[in-house]
Amino acid sequence: MLTPENLLFAAIGVTIGTLVGVLPGIGPALTIALLLPLTFNMNDPVGALIMFAGIYAGAMYGGSTTSILLNTPGESASVATSIEGYQMARRGRARAALATAAIGSFVAGTISTVLLSLLAVPMAKFAVMFRAADYFALAVLALVAVTALVGRSMVRGLMSLSLGLFFGLVGIDSLTGQARFTFGSVNLLDGVNMVVVIVGLFAIGETLYIASRLRDLPATVAPLEPARGFAWLTRSDWSRSWRPWLRGTALGFPFGALPSGGAELPTFLSYTYEKKRSRNREEFGSGAIEGVAGPEAANNASFSGVLVPLLTLGIPTSATAAVMLAAFQIFNVQPGPDLFEEGSPLVWALIASLYVGNVLLLLLNLPLIRVWVKVLQVPRPVLYASILVFATLGVYAVSGSIFQVLLAYGIGVIGFFMRRYDFPIAPVILGLILGPMMEEQFRRALGLANGDFTVFVSRPLTTVLLSLAVLAVLVPYAPRVVARIRGGQATKIALAEDD
Repeated sequence: MLTPENLLFAAIGVTIGTLVGVLPGIGPALTIALLLPLTFNMNDPVGALIMFAGIYAGAMYGGSTTSILLNTPGESASVATSIEGYQMARRGRARAALATAAIGSFVAGTISTVLLSLLAVPMAKFAVMFRAADYFALAVLALVAVTALVGRSMVRGLMSLSLGLFFGLVGIDSLTGQARFTFGSVNLLDGVNMVVVIVGLFAIGETLYIASRLRDLPATVAPLEPARGFAWLTRSDWSRSWRPWLRGTALGFPFGALPSGGAELPTFLSYTYEKKRSRNREEFGSGAIEGVAGPEAANNASFSGVLVPLLTLGIPTSATAAVMLAAFQIFNVQPGPDLFEEGSPLVWALIASLYVGNVLLLLLNLPLIRVWVKVLQVPRPVLYASILVFATLGVYAVSGSIFQVLLAYGIGVIGFFMRRYDFPIAPVILGLILGPMMEEQFRRALGLANGDFTVFVSRPLTTVLLSLAVLAVLVPYAPRVVARIRGGQATKIALAEDD
């Protein structure tokens, strides 16, 4: 890995990946797919795979930049980061938000790479134990937990979730091949693209919302706070960040290793957990640093986790992993249980590149914080007009369809009204991501059980996950119930004393 050629491939990969993460709509999967033809004539696959891994990791880093600065996630896995990160930027704490994201990504990436080195095969065996009913219960838990704890109203959260689930149902049914909710349009047969929804709700929706309030807002965001402490983090910031970094890593790696796991689920769960247990819960919604540190750590830890089923089972758990699997096969390398023996030099060079890539990304991203925060000094009209241009180009680059661009703007109008009336955005994205998987696993579990619904309570793991989902619904109402009980008891005592 430390040869000059491979170091150069790693540096190229992380630099391209960071830029790709910053640009909304152009993800690592598309980038790797575009670069694949350039590697056909390479004799040694190691350099190409190191570069692709660097692009993947760099995109995880870069996706947080526009999430924090502009509330426009470059990647779906950065949506959770934008909830608190953007509020920190509006308060003049953009440097601290970007710094905790970068350092947390480095910490999580390094720890998860060590875990990948030590636990790849055992984690793959555990992932194989999950059945269809378990995946359904896991998806239900994630949807319910995030909806219950993100936003101020359970009803509005459920309405947002329903919109996301509806988007996930559009297109060809994966089990029957029937068209659903396409309204006779061939453009919707492939479903609603996740990039279209993310760009529409965040980039376009945010721009329309800001434009509607432009006369009431200052020309730029709040002035940046003075750069204090080590790496723009105060002692309090370090104290509040290091535990979420570790907890986010603990969530991200195992979820990334699960087939159909990915990075979106652990980032939302990390945000929900940090909000639930934080001593500074009142800051959530207005810029709590824990809400940036935890999800970003989970995001980057999940990347190493994704490599577990890819390398040990040949199972890609994300679009980017699927493209990387194609890259392996182009070089006549078949990931699977025998790869660690037959292709040992390649596998360990790839894993070693993750250590080097994490260092390169930290060295690249910390100095760039000074550059990125200059974006906030651009006058709002110019800034948000530029966002609309990049959003339009990003959607068109992914789809090549004017219809998809118009659909993104239609979803942007929905996003505007959601912001206007305080509907949470996160449940929409999570419903779109997990809805199709949840439905598919639900129907598969019933099919294997011959329509017997007891399949969802017959396995201990499924029962535990569904029980936790029920608790997640009840927990927000617990303080009110307790308060009413205490209030009733106090009233009875007062009446008794009056008698």
